Amino acid sequence: MGPGDFGWSAWASMCGPGFRFSHGGPRRRRVFRRGDLKYMVLGLLEEQPMHGYEVMQRLEEESGGYYSASPGSVYPVLQMLEDQGYVRAREHDGRKVYHITDEGRAFLSEHRDRVDDVTDRVEDFASMFGGRGMGDLTRTFVRLAQVSFERAMEAAGDPEAVVSLRQVLERAAKDVEGWHWRPRSS
Repeated sequence: MGPGDFGWSAWASMCGPGFRFSHGGPRRRRVFRRGDLKYMVLGLLEEQPMHGYEVMQRLEEESGGYYSASPGSVYPVLQMLEDQGYVRAREHDGRKVYHITDEGRAFLSEHRDRVDDVTDRVEDFASMFGGRGMGDLTRTFVRLAQVSFERAMEAAGDPEAVVSLRQVLERAAKDVEGWHWRPRSS
């Protein structure tokens, strides 16, 4: 895929965690607001030094697996925090390991309310989708969406294949629309 192509990555970044459809159309419940990621990253680095990939893994863990940080979102934040003097990077085994500085600790302390708000929102979001088997259901939904986009990209340019894939997805949508949960009688 080249620039401008619309595929799974584009859909996932647009409709990732927090995206919901309602009768009025799509709505997005944002976990992170503008600027929140720096507080989460600093909070993680306050716990222990990490390299960028570890920061991405921990962000995913903190969200219960429902937020996947990308290098394109984490590394610019780390660079900004380093430029501001809140973290410093040291080379270790060929990787930059980021350490929070005293200035970074002071910044976190000064903005503790914002840090707590961001942390609470992430925890609320993770528990909303993680309880009572919802995590497995959400992962299945994401898998279906990903496979659908992959097959759509394979079918591009073949009108018969596109129609066939659309029919499969329409059948699945109708099955889900017609599904009603019926509790077992005891």
